[in-house]
Amino acid sequence: MGAPWQFRLTEQGVEWTAGRYSGVVPFDTITRVRMSFRPTNVQQRRFMMEIWADGSPKLPIVSSSWKSIFEQEAFDEPYVAFVTEFHRRMMRAGTKVEYAQGGNPLIFWTGFAVFTAVTLGMLWLVILAMYEGAFSGALFIAAFIALFVWRGWNYFNRNRPGVYRPDALPVLLLPRL
Repeated sequence: MGAPWQFRLTEQGVEWTAGRYSGVVPFDTITRVRMSFRPTNVQQRRFMMEIWADGSPKLPIVSSSWKSIFEQEAFDEPYVAFVTEFHRRMMRAGTKVEYAQGGNPLIFWTGFAVFTAVTLGMLWLVILAMYEGAFSGALFIAAFIALFVWRGWNYFNRNRPGVYRPDALPVLLLPRL
């Protein structure tokens, strides 16, 4: 699990602490910001903003934190406030930054192709089961498909690769308050 990350916005930049390590990332050194949806088994509504800057480690700012080994606590309101204020200060600093949303395009589209292939394969199993008269098996597989598509679509819909403007944050990549 590691040491908890803590972040604070200052007039100069983002102040961070992770265990015995700490630093300040000035706004004018930030080169890239990415917002994404990153659910886990423990926290299904987990969002992340990653910050890359010259001469600094990548800063992963997450909308939840480990409360115990089996539980994560959501910090939706503080996360939205932090992300909004961060972008406001970035605009004020006038730094040339790449604002990305979602995942890496190659990984995203490969994952989406696998997701589609698995879904179509399971649908084919439903058709075969119905053809053989195994209606209860077909119903079971159909229920599993419904859950699989619901969860998968939520993930892929939110993480579609793209860019955004700092004055128009991607709504799908922020917790609903």
